[in-house]
Amino acid sequence: MDLVDACVDRPIGFAAAATLLGVDERSVIGWHEDGRDRSAWWRSESGAAPPRRVVVADDATRADEAYRLACEGTALLWRGDFQNARQLLTAMARRVDRPPRKHRRRTEQPSQVQAFHLYRQARAQRARTLGMLLVPFEPGHTIPLRRAPDVVAACTEAYGPADEPYVTSLRELLGLIGAHEWREKGVPIPALGGDRIHPHYGVFSPVRGEYVELVAQAPLPATTVAFDIGTGTGVLSAVLARRGMERVVATDLDPRALACAQDNVERLHVAKHVEVVQADLFPEGRAPLVVCNPPWLPGKPATPLEHAVYDPGGRMLRGFLAGLADHLEADGEGWLILSDLAEQLALRSRDELLGLFDASGLTVAGRLDAKPAHPRAADPDDPLHAARAAETTSLWRLTAP
Repeated sequence: MDLVDACVDRPIGFAAAATLLGVDERSVIGWHEDGRDRSAWWRSESGAAPPRRVVVADDATRADEAYRLACEGTALLWRGDFQNARQLLTAMARRVDRPPRKHRRRTEQPSQVQAFHLYRQARAQRARTLGMLLVPFEPGHTIPLRRAPDVVAACTEAYGPADEPYVTSLRELLGLIGAHEWREKGVPIPALGGDRIHPHYGVFSPVRGEYVELVAQAPLPATTVAFDIGTGTGVLSAVLARRGMERVVATDLDPRALACAQDNVERLHVAKHVEVVQADLFPEGRAPLVVCNPPWLPGKPATPLEHAVYDPGGRMLRGFLAGLADHLEADGEGWLILSDLAEQLALRSRDELLGLFDASGLTVAGRLDAKPAHPRAADPDDPLHAARAAETTSLWRLTAP
């Protein structure tokens, strides 16, 4: 008996059906349709809970009504044409992104840190609202809607196999499709001679190339062994191998990142020089070069992908600095690749960073800087434009006694 059968065969709702079958209610979504209660598995890579209120929507649903329901916390399970659902989501996004009416009374401009927190709150609210438009799936990741695309490969990469029906948000599905296209197409890396890195779903893409260029340009202290801490896609390991490093040990905790790094070093024909290892920060032993590009902003990630951007309590940064001296060979260097965006946003001061170096017994042997070239740095309408325009990405060359 599946959840739908449980709801159909007995006059009970989805919560009672979940209890009957011993299923965690938090992973089930329920709604009323055709005179009966229905339910299905709920999937959310962002960890969002299933909506408590769900109504059925179709091609007759107007954008204003959909937006009102979404803002009230009511989700819409789509039963119409798939392409019309995409248009409806776009129309809802326009309503979310409308600038608020200006108040006559002037208010003080928020500080950088206040602007950052307001920006994150607005992005989270936007994601919650647009995440209220849902699409159904049949077993095998097929969408039972008119003009629905083939998303089997994209969904399998993110979710694995699907033997039962489920529901997810259209916004998340479009993210899966985009991630699959990036994985297929790849991201060209100038430091690799234009060869491409293929990011897997949930692994941060190296679209900001300035930090990769810094690793490609910094003078190597040795070419025997390097540790790449938190390798992600494996792009820095590949750059080091192409620069002549005989052996690179690339570490990560995330299974998706490990699989992604292994795939990329094999694609780039450097697998004989790169060993991908699951580890919390450092592998065993010492090396003359230890490289780390931790998340640049202290803060709590809201989605799995944001783990590459936000570092709660600076855990990875602090852990890398605290353990670096114990994993460096004599005369070795630790390369910390870090943006100062946190400093520009008043989330961390330069003195605090230098204090972490001192507390770990590390000395700054040198620093290479690069300015970001991404579009947001030149967009005056970006809420964080001032900080982004002033941002610098640095490669700190650290040594230990």
